[in-house]
Amino acid sequence: MDRLDKILVSQNVGSRKEVQKLIKDGAVCVNGECIKQPQHKVDAVADDITVGGQPLLYSKYVYIMMNKPAGVLSASNDKRAETVIDLLPEEFQRPGLFPAGRLDKDTEGLLIITNDGEFAHNMLSPKKHVEKKYIAQLDGEITEEMISDFENGIVFADGTRCMPAKLEISGENPDKTTAIVTICEGKFHQVKKMFAVCGKNVVHLKRISIGDLYLDSNLHIGETKMLSELDKMSIFMGNMH
Repeated sequence: MDRLDKILVSQNVGSRKEVQKLIKDGAVCVNGECIKQPQHKVDAVADDITVGGQPLLYSKYVYIMMNKPAGVLSASNDKRAETVIDLLPEEFQRPGLFPAGRLDKDTEGLLIITNDGEFAHNMLSPKKHVEKKYIAQLDGEITEEMISDFENGIVFADGTRCMPAKLEISGENPDKTTAIVTICEGKFHQVKKMFAVCGKNVVHLKRISIGDLYLDSNLHIGETKMLSELDKMSIFMGNMH
């Protein structure tokens, strides 16, 4: 059993404020009865919920976009540090949520939070070739040799070889120190370590896209929003081949 407003928000009906207005305006019915209390408890699976006369097709899985701030752990819980789950608004909270793929503590940008393990596995598996795109600010200039090294697959000191990656100079930065990096795997600290092999340090790192899903420009750092089914599908549309 859960609050009616929380369930509607989790199903992408609207923001908490919008959903509460719908309920108070009498647009929401549970088992044929008009409910005007947002806190009314319902069983999302067993109860028949309608919004504006249309049945709510409840999905047990949720997909949340976060513009992750620096200084926050990509983890479900931690006793010593704030996690991305701690940042979620109350109406998005539910058991089993986890970040699908971690961003380093000091890295910002697009993070997907979900309770769907199969979705996360498919998004992160190198075999699926889902692109992850980052903007990296470096402490030195990007060279043609670096671009070629990324394309051939950077080799770490321990002999681990990265899959081919794309390195571009950002057109917004004429001094060649801002890079756009596209990878389709997610090794630990991968982007920073790739640049370190090339003798460059990453000063600031931000993920801007996963597949064809881009970070919402209206989402301020630390903010979240529910993803639609179309958003979710777009993650797998921009695969590298």
